[in-house]
Amino acid sequence: MKSKILVMIAAGVLAGGPALAQETWPAQPIRLVVGYAPGGPVDTTARAFAKYLGTELKQTVVVENRAGASGMIAAESTSRATPDGYTLNFVASPTMTITPLIQRAHKVDHDKDFTFIGQLVNYTNVLVINKDLPVTNIKELIEYAKKNPNTVSFGSAGVGGSNHLSAELLKQKTGTEMLHVPYKGNAPAMMDVIGGKITYMFDITSTAIPFIESGKVRALAVTSRERNSGLPNVPSMIEAGVDDYEVTGWYGLIGPAKLPESVVQRLHTALHNITKDDSFIKQMNSGGYTVVLTDGEALKQRAKREYAMWDDVIKQAKILEN
Repeated sequence: MKSKILVMIAAGVLAGGPALAQETWPAQPIRLVVGYAPGGPVDTTARAFAKYLGTELKQTVVVENRAGASGMIAAESTSRATPDGYTLNFVASPTMTITPLIQRAHKVDHDKDFTFIGQLVNYTNVLVINKDLPVTNIKELIEYAKKNPNTVSFGSAGVGGSNHLSAELLKQKTGTEMLHVPYKGNAPAMMDVIGGKITYMFDITSTAIPFIESGKVRALAVTSRERNSGLPNVPSMIEAGVDDYEVTGWYGLIGPAKLPESVVQRLHTALHNITKDDSFIKQMNSGGYTVVLTDGEALKQRAKREYAMWDDVIKQAKILEN
């Protein structure tokens, strides 16, 4: 009789094991994987977010940089991780919407590879030009490019980056020819805009604002539909006369496929609280980010829409895959 009771107790403990584990999650530190090198805009935003997430979950959140392939190295490692909530990915939109279209070796199945948890912020690119260029707005830049074919050049962080494709979209919508000069990151491209070696570039607002405020470059337009909080005096591309031009990136939180629903709900509650926190909002706005919370399904559908949009741009631009 005694042995039968012990067997029944053991069976009950085993049956309740997964549920018990989910109830106590997180019981150990969480890895927040970032697909870019330390010091860049994705990394610095992820580190700021990690502190808030750790406070919300009452657990240590450790940022782990796994740079390479425009975020795909980190994304692929996340998709292979155990779906227990202890490996998450602070992902930038190009990894889900652009890189798989450019780099043939890396593919994304939005439905099967990941659990989308939620969006945190939108980010905007801003077109900045060399301060000595004799143009003051987008229309004048387009006129200058048409009068000076093959002399107007733009830099990017590399082939297929969001700032590269922002310029390709501008070319397509205005019928202009401009020379693309790819760099190994935004910083060297910005240095060459400042030095006059290239005409302009699109840069994320968070890293461009200090150069704009110091007068080292001039800002002509932001790529979002509305003006950006960090650059309130700079018009949108649509305001500047480029019809139906809108490019807005995002940062969000994803995990491996088949994350337990209880973990997803706990994380989404944490995201809700973080995105309502005045100090977090202020910190994000100061870098030109707009705090926008969505649930995982809405984020996944946005990723799919943007994937289709960039597919069209890439095909028209005839960008070769690596």
